[in-house]
Formats: sequence, C-alpha cells, structure tokens
Amino acid sequence: MKIFYCDTFVLPLPPGHRFPMEKYRLLRERVDAERLGTLRVPEAAADAALLRVHEAGYLDRVTAGTLTREEVRRIGFPWSPGLVERSRRSVGGTIGAALAALSDGAAANLAGGTHHAFADRGEGFCVFNDVAVAIRAMQATGRIHRAAVLDLDVHQGNGTAALFRDDPRVFTASVHGERNFPFRKEPGDLDLALVDGAGDSAFLAAVDAAVRAVVEVGQPDLVLYIAGADPFEGDRLGRLGVSREGLAHRDLLVTEALGAAGIPLAVVMGGGYAHDVADTVDIHLHAVRAAASLARS
Repeated sequence: MKIFYCDTFVLPLPPGHRFPMEKYRLLRERVDAERLGTLRVPEAAADAALLRVHEAGYLDRVTAGTLTREEVRRIGFPWSPGLVERSRRSVGGTIGAALAALSDGAAANLAGGTHHAFADRGEGFCVFNDVAVAIRAMQATGRIHRAAVLDLDVHQGNGTAALFRDDPRVFTASVHGERNFPFRKEPGDLDLALVDGAGDSAFLAAVDAAVRAVVEVGQPDLVLYIAGADPFEGDRLGRLGVSREGLAHRDLLVTEALGAAGIPLAVVMGGGYAHDVADTVDIHLHAVRAAASLARS
C-alpha cells in the first residue's frame, strides 16, 4: 500500500502550543517499523489544484503571509513559510492517496483531514481542505464521478460540508460530538451528533449507520475516510468516551463494508489530542493497518 507522509517538513510552533505535531513523526516511524506499505513524500499541492476549492484571494494571502490577525487566530497556527509548505504537502499527500486508492484499492496519508477549512478561510488548525481538493482533482481528471467523505473525527467537518452542500456528486457523512467544536455546524448529507460520554455502543451504532449510508446512498467511486483519533476516552478535546477497542472496531466496520462493496478507500488521519501521544499514535496506526488489509499492493 502506498502511504504518504510530510512530517519532515517542519512546522515551527511557539513554546506551549497545544497541537501535538510529534504524533506525525511517531506514526510514520511505527508504520515503517511494521512495513505496512511503501512510504512516499508527497508533492506540494499546486495552485491549480487548490483553486478548484479555495478562493484566489485566500490562497494569495496564505502564500504571501498577508493573512489578517483574525484569519491567523481562526487557523490557530502562526503564519510562517513552513506553515505554507507543510499545508501544501499535506494536501498533496491526500491527492496522492486518492490516486493510489483508485489503482490499488486503498492508500493512506499520515496527515490530512483538515476538514474545517472553507473556500475563503481556514480555522481549527486547518489551512486548506485536503479532502475537498483531492476529490476535485479526481473529478477534474475524469478518474471519478461520485465521491463520499466519511468523517469519523469527533469534530464535525464544517468546511467540507459547506464546500459540497450543493453538489449531488459528493456525499458527506459525519459522526461527531454534538456539543463539541465547531459550535456552529454546517449541514452535510448525513450528520449523526452524539452527546458527551456517548461511549462505544452509541458511537459504533452511528458509525455503522454512516458507513451503510455512504455505500447505499452515496454510491461513490471513492471514499475519503477521516479516521480521527479524538473520539478516544483519553483525548483532551474529544469527550465522547470511546475506548481504543471501540475505535479499532470502527476501522473494521469501515474497511469491511467498503471491501465488500469494492469501493476504493483513501484514509487520512484527522485529529488526535490524547494526554499520552502514544495513544493517539496507536489509534491512527490501527486505521492504517485496516486500510492495508484492503490494498492490492
């Protein structure tokens, strides 16, 4: 299986910043140690690909470092050339994973899942919407007609839902925390909101419903799966109370259903903010392992 990573492109953050950047390096090291696939550094997403989703003025401000103070606050990362490069590479990894999934059955990007980015702005640690850019790239080149986004991060993918709201060719399904960020949700095709502390049973029932809807209603040529680690009971931002075993079962529900339907799968990581970063890495690793079971090479 082809697996893309961009943790070697350093994103400089101020001391005390709460985003756990080290999870990406640690995950790549675990994936390499287990020989789950062929690791590749992605190309940086070009302007032409980004402009299929993002407004030209926003892309220009990101690239030139002329974002307003409010725009930087919304994103949550200070601007730097490293932020621009890392963001472009992360999108490139999802484009690469989508291409590889179509040829090999499954692929993964060890970053991505930046589902809070809108056409004209970023927010919530998301600069560009990698999943949306990858889907538009596959459609623009005629590789797919229909796609689905299966978002199982604890946070609703508001940017993704808004970007595809009026497009019947893209089905968006999300299982997320009802009272968690973003506090103003954007309606997708299927939104299953759970109360704090929902636990394994309620979470997995919602996942099962979402996966069935993706297959039966979405009828996609490709699924982009955001395998967030943040529904975990030990996550600082999650609050859903899902066990590691429950999250492993989640991944199997996804891969078994898509494998049975013969639908290619591209997995991206999404969020993960556990008190112990090793827990986040283990949860993401299981998602990659599950995807590898579908890949033909």
